[in-house]
Amino acid sequence: MESPTAEQIDHNRGADVATVARVAGRIRANVERVIEGKSEVVSASLVVLLAEGHLLLEDVPGVGKTMLSKALARSIDSTVRRIQFTPDLLPSDVTGVSVYNQQTREFEFRPGGVFANIVIGDEINRASPKTQSALLECMEERQVTVDNVTYQLESPFMVVATQNPVEMEGTYALPEAQRDRFMARVSIGYPVPAAEIAMLGSHTQLNPLDDLEPVTDGAELRKLCAIVGQVHVAEPVQRYAVALTSATRDHPDLLLGASPRATLHLVRAAKAYAALHQRDYVLPDDVRALVQPVLAHRLLPRAEAGLGTAAILDRIAAQVPVPDHR
Repeated sequence: MESPTAEQIDHNRGADVATVARVAGRIRANVERVIEGKSEVVSASLVVLLAEGHLLLEDVPGVGKTMLSKALARSIDSTVRRIQFTPDLLPSDVTGVSVYNQQTREFEFRPGGVFANIVIGDEINRASPKTQSALLECMEERQVTVDNVTYQLESPFMVVATQNPVEMEGTYALPEAQRDRFMARVSIGYPVPAAEIAMLGSHTQLNPLDDLEPVTDGAELRKLCAIVGQVHVAEPVQRYAVALTSATRDHPDLLLGASPRATLHLVRAAKAYAALHQRDYVLPDDVRALVQPVLAHRLLPRAEAGLGTAAILDRIAAQVPVPDHR
């Protein structure tokens, strides 16, 4: 049997990314039946989903963070569990616990809330730091260790967490290690008046989530993630991503810069972004478009800087030379 030619390989890649874009379009349309006027937020959520990352939704109460996470979960025919983070939530409620069975006289493991394909962590920063840290292993290694026994989590696995701004009453700031495990942080923001008026008509009579049907399943999603993983990233684009994250580590206004994990997340997200735009290769513009959602929540500005991380990142992105992709 003859090996495929370069043209055939390129054609197959093009067909694959077209499939990614088509299925993602179905998910987007489904979610936007519930979340109106927030196409950029929905697109960012899809990027994280296809890049096999975790998503942090941060905003004030009542703007639809939980609604967005539920709509995304219901659009995929897979296991979904919701964990309501409260001050009295225990780490064992998240990971699971071993319980002694008096009939068999053996300990049995009862899985916690993280044993699902999509885990919705509602108001994650209202739980204690100890409970928040229960997510560290499962988010990075896709496994849970309880009583020296390790349990693997089924793929796909995604944590969609919501949190209120740290200034809100009764919140705990997420540890740096926890924030670094989220691929992207997105703020929903208030809706435009037209979208809010439309919401009054559709949400006051019934819950729009009740009519939401899955448009894909876990098996198809695994295939899409594999296709995204094959998207080509040229060496100049890789160097550009590294230059962006390296610049944050040496910046005088930042106490903590982006980690190597952040660089990896930036490139993985750029692959998904390219696939959503029906390209089997990453452009420098793809990386640049994701700098804010992927890097901003990982940085710690110095108090004397007088600038937020978003403004500092804009300055860094403006200073780092963009490679010529032609």
